[in-house]
Amino acid sequence: MIRVARPRWIAVLVAVLAVAAAADGLIIIPHPPPMPPHPPRPPHPWPLPHHEFAPLEVRYHHVTARIDDQVAVTNVDQVFYNPNSQRLEGLYLFPVPKGARIDRFSMDINGKEAEAELLDADKARQIYEDIVRRMRDPALLEYAGQSLFKVRVYPIEPHSEKRIRLSYTELLRNDAGMVSYVYPLNTEKFSARPLRNVLVKVDLSCAKGVKSVFCPSHTVEITRHGSSKATIGYEADNVRPDTDFQLFFAPEARSDVGIDVLTYRESEDRDGGFFLLLASPSVQHERQRVVEKDVVFVLDTSGSMAERGKIDAAKRALALCLRNLNDGDRFEVVRFSTEAEALFEGLVPANSVNRAKAETFVEGLKPIGGTAIQEALATALKHSGEARDGRPYVVVFLTDGKPTIGPTSTDEIVSDVTKRIGDQTIRVFCFGIGTDVNTHLLDLITEKTRAASQYVLPDEDIEIKVSSFYAKINEPVLTDLELVITAGIRPSKLVPGMLPDLFRGDQLVVLGRYSGTGDAAVTIKGSVNGTPRSFTHEVGFPRAAIEHAFIPRLWATRRVGFLLDQIRLNGESAELRDEVVELARKYGIVTPYTAYLIVEDEDRRGLAQAERSLPQFDAELHEATGRMYRQLPTTVAGDAAVGGAQGLDALKRAKGMSAPGIANTPMLRGGRATVASPVADRMEQAVTQKQNRYVGGRTFYQNGGQWIDANVQTETDARRVQVKIGSVEYFALLAKHPNAAQWLSVGRNVQVLLDDTVYEVID
Repeated sequence: MIRVARPRWIAVLVAVLAVAAAADGLIIIPHPPPMPPHPPRPPHPWPLPHHEFAPLEVRYHHVTARIDDQVAVTNVDQVFYNPNSQRLEGLYLFPVPKGARIDRFSMDINGKEAEAELLDADKARQIYEDIVRRMRDPALLEYAGQSLFKVRVYPIEPHSEKRIRLSYTELLRNDAGMVSYVYPLNTEKFSARPLRNVLVKVDLSCAKGVKSVFCPSHTVEITRHGSSKATIGYEADNVRPDTDFQLFFAPEARSDVGIDVLTYRESEDRDGGFFLLLASPSVQHERQRVVEKDVVFVLDTSGSMAERGKIDAAKRALALCLRNLNDGDRFEVVRFSTEAEALFEGLVPANSVNRAKAETFVEGLKPIGGTAIQEALATALKHSGEARDGRPYVVVFLTDGKPTIGPTSTDEIVSDVTKRIGDQTIRVFCFGIGTDVNTHLLDLITEKTRAASQYVLPDEDIEIKVSSFYAKINEPVLTDLELVITAGIRPSKLVPGMLPDLFRGDQLVVLGRYSGTGDAAVTIKGSVNGTPRSFTHEVGFPRAAIEHAFIPRLWATRRVGFLLDQIRLNGESAELRDEVVELARKYGIVTPYTAYLIVEDEDRRGLAQAERSLPQFDAELHEATGRMYRQLPTTVAGDAAVGGAQGLDALKRAKGMSAPGIANTPMLRGGRATVASPVADRMEQAVTQKQNRYVGGRTFYQNGGQWIDANVQTETDARRVQVKIGSVEYFALLAKHPNAAQWLSVGRNVQVLLDDTVYEVID
């Protein structure tokens, strides 16, 4: 049974809105058994996290939630396993979100339902701190301030499972139109082994419709069910999740394009704050308002396209694109090899007769000859002047090679394209097929035209990739976008710097810095079929707002991707390099390129080994990452070039703060072309291992047995104070700096900067 607490507790549950969600349930063993001997294994370069109070394994952790407007019902299903050979006794603890109501709890002990108790936040804090004192382990500190659901668990039989199911209801917070749902999925510290399976499924329903859905924490699958429902899913096997699952969604707005803005700012941050802007077309947006466009499809038919069936797959993809042209569109088809040939010699309406003629033309194409890229692009842009005012002119350009006929210089071809475009609204979307393509050429063209490049690797399906991308850009809703913020708020360092067009079913994500405070009007301006349109949202830019701590790292991830891409395409400068180093170290954005720059910078400054961010990078790894970095602006084709382009694109488009672009291996995969395989394997392991944690807006690096706040490196003259974990001074520090609890929870030995003092917590 559940013994519910006093009536005043129930009143609090009903009255308070939920700000933070519940944490994982965990079983604490007050007196853990001695650790059984393990077979020898290779030494780890630094200690792995070990929590004596949690010697059990979490077999699986399943979370299913149903959200109706702002009411969320969360169901938690966990299985714990006792791998020890002796019976254990423990406490099941479940930190409860503010304002939540426990609906159901199920755990069978000797055939009876366990007796449970709800404790208010003050009593819960005493339990958390008592465990920290006795175990000298701060892992539970991050829950200080939350209420607690507690159950005595006995017996936990040896080599047996204990299944626990729980459900709770909460009222979610609406922050200026954005509703947030959080489930702290940080099971890593509470399990002796990686979890076999983790699953989070959210069924979302809004009576007015669902406008935008955004998950910054995990790579999720979002499935829409009409205009008012969506399912969000995340699943992984054999993992140690340590990042809160965060979901933001906005109910349908009345305007054709809805805007939502979230902010983050530490009060002492002299550089200002951060903001995240989401812009989404209304699900109910009338189809006739989709922008009419002119499209030119350009297909490479050179001899190399005969390899691996590339020409056949490309023709099928192009035929599908032709069939999906909209009424009101006009189009042209250009094929090129040694020379370029246009089918219609001009733009024609996308009617059934012209489409059929184009499909017949495409079907008859044969691969032969060289690669005249400059002539192909010139032919594609020949009739751009025929576009009506404000009508987008889109080029879809597919090639598998480098220019071999006519001008072959990247600068000459890009310059020619830029002159032909002038001030027209022209987008050139490039597809590089295979790895023998000039990535610098394609990416510079798309950069100049506010479009995008994609690369189809030899083991990928050209037809699927091209057709799915075209389906996304087929229905532009707003073009030539511009962001304007009024009332003394000054945005800076936007990513992307030049806003792309907004398409039906798409979501524009813009991140940036801001200075100034107060209420302001955020406006997105653009064009619909030549008619200027603007959409405005009133936003408060506060002096301090620390709830959405994912925003700085997400901004920094995209910013680093942009800066590295500028180095790749335009060469290195001291300003670009220094900003990459600063952001990568401060926000834990570790890639082969940033690792090299960080190590170089710390070498130059003569930083002590005990304070370094990446102590695992030895001389061999440093040289390997350095070779990759030096090749970044010089290698234009091949595996390494395509891998680098894809890796940086992943950073520029990152949607989550969990290992942003780190574990994605395109740049590592590309690096194998120039780095010996054993070194590449070690590099991948070093880059993807958990040697940093991002907590509450700060990055902590693990160096030996200690965790170091990235801010400590920059404050070399700061006062230093040493504090023993669990001491009177330790808890006095927490009382003085409540926000520090989440930072101190990362480990037993921590260096953290608070105000003007570096506190060294020691075990």
